[in-house]
Amino acid sequence: MTAAPDLILTGAEVRTLDPERPYATAVAVRDGVIAAVGDDRDVRGWRGPGTEVVELAGAHLVPGLVDAHSHPVWGLDMATGVDLSGVTDLAGLKAALTGAGWTDGWVIGFGLDHNAFEGRPVDRALVEDVLGGAPAFLRLYDGHSALVSGAALAVAGVTGPRAFAQRAQVVCDGEGRPTGHLVEHAAMQLVERAMPRPSYAARRERLVELLGAMAATGLTGAHVMDAGDAELVGAVARETVLPVRLRFAPWCMPGVDEAGLAELVAAQGRGGRHWVVGGVKFFMDGTVEGGTAWLEHADCHGQGTEAFWPDPEEYAAAVRQLHAAGVRTATHAIGDAAVRHVLDVVAGLGPGAAGRHRVEHIETAPDALLPRFAELGVAASMQPPHTAYTRADGTDEWSRRLGADRAGHAWRLRDLRDAGATVALGSDWPIAHYDVRAVLATARAPRGAASARAGLTGLEALEGCTSHAARAAGEATEAGRIAVGHRADLTALGLDPVAAPADEVREAPVRLTVTGGCVVHRG
Repeated sequence: MTAAPDLILTGAEVRTLDPERPYATAVAVRDGVIAAVGDDRDVRGWRGPGTEVVELAGAHLVPGLVDAHSHPVWGLDMATGVDLSGVTDLAGLKAALTGAGWTDGWVIGFGLDHNAFEGRPVDRALVEDVLGGAPAFLRLYDGHSALVSGAALAVAGVTGPRAFAQRAQVVCDGEGRPTGHLVEHAAMQLVERAMPRPSYAARRERLVELLGAMAATGLTGAHVMDAGDAELVGAVARETVLPVRLRFAPWCMPGVDEAGLAELVAAQGRGGRHWVVGGVKFFMDGTVEGGTAWLEHADCHGQGTEAFWPDPEEYAAAVRQLHAAGVRTATHAIGDAAVRHVLDVVAGLGPGAAGRHRVEHIETAPDALLPRFAELGVAASMQPPHTAYTRADGTDEWSRRLGADRAGHAWRLRDLRDAGATVALGSDWPIAHYDVRAVLATARAPRGAASARAGLTGLEALEGCTSHAARAAGEATEAGRIAVGHRADLTALGLDPVAAPADEVREAPVRLTVTGGCVVHRG
């Protein structure tokens, strides 16, 4: 070591995930990267007059935990108003709305479970009587649909069906009147544009608070599957250290033209300290519960046979153009037809595509698709906490829509790992809570429709939030391991996340979180 480190962590049980040196007890950090990995006896030789030394007293130090699919900036708007995630039935929804406070004259809520409607169609008539005539926007938990009141429709000027460039819908009754059910982003945006928006100062405060809370669970990074807000993030990053490293993938939506694709290419690499634009996000379908997942065969309501891109070949052309420009892509694909189409498109790119593209979600997939992930070098980015929105007995909306056979192919984490795929793990906050310890625990013990299948091992779950997340982002040479020259993103837990039972990992004390060599949380 040519210069003294800024930070030394000692007295730890270090699991490096580096095959050259799997275990250690001390790590030195300089200028945001790992300068040395060794034993406690090495510390005296490393230490300089300005070095901070942190004694971890037997804590378990692992590569910094990463959420491979999150929305920490866009989610500030999504997770606004009253939290409806605890609502389980229509009576509970009415009670929650009756006691809900107003936001600039609106009733706004988020996290509403499709199962709360107890099998009824999503319709404003179910809740209008408790809203007092207020405009209301209630986002369903999947983030792809919402229930809005008649007053909200009136404010937005939505009086009937609309045509969209993407697969979206203002659901209407037999006489052409909107029911208040808005499906997919373009439809929701009709009303969102009319809603009150928090001030810049309020959003900045919430972002700083959120990222700090994320770091307190051990998170050091997030793959952000949207464009975020470059002005907001850049300003915060200049004023303070971002406690969570953010990697943004802006959306590419149906109808994009040459100028739009050129703009996405030009945006790559923009950023600042602890944030960067790296990749592009596509949608190949929507959600099972919303009837917009692209399935090989229709769901039980006769829906789900259409792609999010009305012409799937236009999606393929956009991916080809971005790939030729060296841009990585991530595609939301929940249904089996959507997953197949993405894999087919990547296969058409040739061998140079290996390791450069990924699929998000993969909630149901037949056996034949699984080996193709490893064959094509396509990463599987999955969110184990989503399994909690389903039920083992198949009575939930997701399972009922798919039917027993496809529901039996739910969240195949174990099978994809066995097939040799890179499996990166995340939460999709605010769709599920950002606590990365819950991601680790649920990957090992999936819930609901996925509970009959084996989960990942403790080591595989850890890899999903570290080395496999790094692979999925094309960062395997600089992140995901504790090795000299790698980024100094580190998480120290009070127990071994590999050997401890899954339910204990969920509650593991977080002793220290280090991002880019900066201590951003002490427990």
